[in-house]
Amino acid sequence: MPMFTRFVQAGRLALITFGPCAGKMCTIVDIVNQKNVVVDGPESVTGVKRHMMPVKRLSLTDFRTVVRRGCREKTLKKALAKDEIMKKWSDSAWAKKLKAKATRENMTDFERFKLMVARKKRSQAVKKVLKTKK
Repeated sequence: MPMFTRFVQAGRLALITFGPCAGKMCTIVDIVNQKNVVVDGPESVTGVKRHMMPVKRLSLTDFRTVVRRGCREKTLKKALAKDEIMKKWSDSAWAKKLKAKATRENMTDFERFKLMVARKKRSQAVKKVLKTKK
């Protein structure tokens, strides 16, 4: 089994971890040098414009589409649609965890209260079942 599987390469889907686009998905389009890459959303799909950014600010994913270095936005969009990369990403555990975190952050006070009550009820039901099994 190879030591590394997520390489910085054209077509690699990545999560932006820092900056104005933090939390958005992008695709590596070209490699500028050892530390910088050109990324593209495409903007119509993820809201990220084509720009250069340091690799340090990206978290590479397991997903990759086959495109050539420096491909146009239209070509990239077609490749992502053909391979259903964004659908695969949204089905992954990592994406689900990020979505759950965002949902939790946007909860109102009353929603947090309802969650607390539901968790208490679940806990009581589990304790009741465990107590009857003894």
